Parts: sequence; C-alpha cells; structure tokens
Amino acid sequence: MKKRNIMIITSIIAVLAIAVAVTAFLNAGDIAEKKALEQEAVIQVTSGGRVLGRISMELVQESGPLDFSATLDTSDSGPEQHQYTGIPLNDALEVLDIDMGGYQTVVAKAIDGYNVAYEAEEVLDGDNIYLAVMRDGQPLGSKSTGGSGPYQIIVRKDAFSQRWCKFVIELELR
Repeated sequence: MKKRNIMIITSIIAVLAIAVAVTAFLNAGDIAEKKALEQEAVIQVTSGGRVLGRISMELVQESGPLDFSATLDTSDSGPEQHQYTGIPLNDALEVLDIDMGGYQTVVAKAIDGYNVAYEAEEVLDGDNIYLAVMRDGQPLGSKSTGGSGPYQIIVRKDAFSQRWCKFVIELELR
C-alpha cells in the first residue's frame, strides 16, 4: 500500500513538472517579445490579435507633450502631488488614425502582467487618461532599471491612483 502511494505521488509530481515545462516553453517567446518592446520603448496597439500601430517616444515628442499634475497615492505612502509630462491617450490613438468609435474598451497591459481596462468614454475625455513619459522632469525609466515606465498610464480622475498602469507595453482595443 505504501509503495502504491509513493508511485501515485511520484506520478503527480512528474505530470506537474511536465506541465510547468510546457507552459514555460510556450511563454518564452512572449517574454522575449515583451522585453524587446520595453527596450525599444514601444507600445503596441492591438485589436483582435492584429497590430494596429505602435506608439514610440518619437510619436510622443512629435505630439507635443504636456505637463500636468496628478496625485500619486500608494499603499506605501500618503498622497503626493507630482508633475508629469505626456500626452492624452486619445491623442496618441488619433495620431495613429485609430477611431475609438468602433471600440468599447482599452486594456492597458504591462510588462509584469498587470492589466487595467478603461471605457472608451474615459479615453475620449481629453483631460483624464494620459500616457506619461516623465515625472518631476525625469524620464520614468524602465522596470529593469527600477523605474515605472518607460510609459505609464495616469488616470487623473482616479482619486487613489488605483487604475494607473506602470510599464505599459500594449494597448488592446476591444
């Protein structure tokens, strides 16, 4: 009876090890693609698995970045007012000739797997959702360098900054 239990446990561990290995193999390409987007400082804009466009630092600079203030409120600190530089997210989509009329939701995806969904109406509000590239006059930096960028979504009308998204590498339109 004891030998049988050991065989069952060994079999379960083997199956789990194989499942982990297969999952790691399947995600390896995805991780490499995410790292490349972070290193290139590019956000892919997608819908239904198709790439609709790419947001780069050049696109942000050509769009005339604005300075705006927003209150960062984290669980580690109280509310802190910061000066950010960036462009309204809607402006970035307009530069790419993407009409939000056919979409209901924009999902911001971060390199660390964090996702935040925004309603199209929120994105169309020109003074609400921004794509920031600087905070207090300094570039945001990447996740790998200890920063919060190179891009961060700032929702100005979110009093507790709970729907902000650091390390953005993809915007999926649904």
